[in-house]
Amino acid sequence: MSVDTSLITKLRDLTGAGIGDCRQALEEANNDIDLAVELMRKKGVMKAAKKSDRATKEGVIAVAKGEGKLAIFGIACETDFVSRNEDFIVAVNQLAADLLSSGDPEAFRVLAEERIKNELVLKIGENLQLAVCEIITGEQLGYYLHSNKKIASVVVMSGSSESVANELAMQVTAMSPRYVSPENVSDKEKEKEKEIYREQLKAENKPENMWDKISEGKLNKFYTEVCLLNQAFIKDDKISIEQYIKQQDSNAKVLDFKRFAI
Repeated sequence: MSVDTSLITKLRDLTGAGIGDCRQALEEANNDIDLAVELMRKKGVMKAAKKSDRATKEGVIAVAKGEGKLAIFGIACETDFVSRNEDFIVAVNQLAADLLSSGDPEAFRVLAEERIKNELVLKIGENLQLAVCEIITGEQLGYYLHSNKKIASVVVMSGSSESVANELAMQVTAMSPRYVSPENVSDKEKEKEKEIYREQLKAENKPENMWDKISEGKLNKFYTEVCLLNQAFIKDDKISIEQYIKQQDSNAKVLDFKRFAI
């Protein structure tokens, strides 16, 4: 069948694999790029993925904190020159503060888009787009804003302290977990991972009676990559995040987290 060359390019960007492998996977997947990625994983032809931030837009995220709530506001711009402009940074910070005061992110989004279009675009001279506009509430909130102001994370906890929540927000920013714990991973995703592992083991000619045991080990490794509590603590990789939390407060619990990036 005919394969769209633009899909080959996209698949190469996602996987780092060669043109031939990408074309073959897309042919087998009938141009379904998600299925193509899955097929390539099963065949073991995935390469180290390219860093996603190479294609990320420039911009600035700001965080404003109030009693029991955080406002996260961000604007994407065209160039790094503008993202480092002090007037632009001040404007985004002010909009974050205004969002916090408003208490209504949906209504504020409409107003913010008008201000961006009618005021900031004319002042800055670039195409600007609203990227983040959200308010997060919780008993104990922690946040971390990366020095480049393009990545921010918020962690919602019960118990513990603000400093611990801030440490976890730094972890989320650095390690990009997708879930709080393995219990949050759906059975469907777990089964898909196991299926991929079995296909890999089959291709490696591993004895079939060892597949289940090896797959469980691979699944546990998967959890250390995608589940916050299972990740190694970035400030002490000899302990997990779950162990770190217990050391600080045995009654503390992570309820949710969010990561924002421009």
